[in-house]
Amino acid sequence: MTPEEQGRASTDQESLTIQLLRTREALMQHFRPMLSARDVSETQWRVLRSLYERGEMEAMELAQVSAIMAPSLTRMLKVLEERGLIVTTRHPTDGRRVLISISEAGRDFMLEALPEMQRIYQRLSLAIDSHRMRELQKLLKEIAELAELPKSGN
Repeated sequence: MTPEEQGRASTDQESLTIQLLRTREALMQHFRPMLSARDVSETQWRVLRSLYERGEMEAMELAQVSAIMAPSLTRMLKVLEERGLIVTTRHPTDGRRVLISISEAGRDFMLEALPEMQRIYQRLSLAIDSHRMRELQKLLKEIAELAELPKSGN
């Protein structure tokens, strides 16, 4: 590959990551007012939603399913626990492990917030048909899985 071709390939790769970031930012503009009105950040929302939908889990699993770096999650969990939205408990057979679950107040919070979140999703889905949306989600999942493959020595 010539240096010019390498430069173009690099630009194409950067363009994909930049386009994904731009798309995320464009979508989040629709959700931020709802989150702000409820005094939760985007990452706090992802944690609460993950716990609401999946139930109790350990921090590493929660970080993975919520797409949050572990150090950020640790700080955030303290804030959410102080607000009474989550509960942390020691694992029943291994006291070194901590289990995180959504509290009753957290469930109430989600039940109150989810209808508005669904209305936002519905408005956005009117712009792109459901088949294309499913195809996009499938492709994004494939890209994410490919990106998790072991890195080559290059």
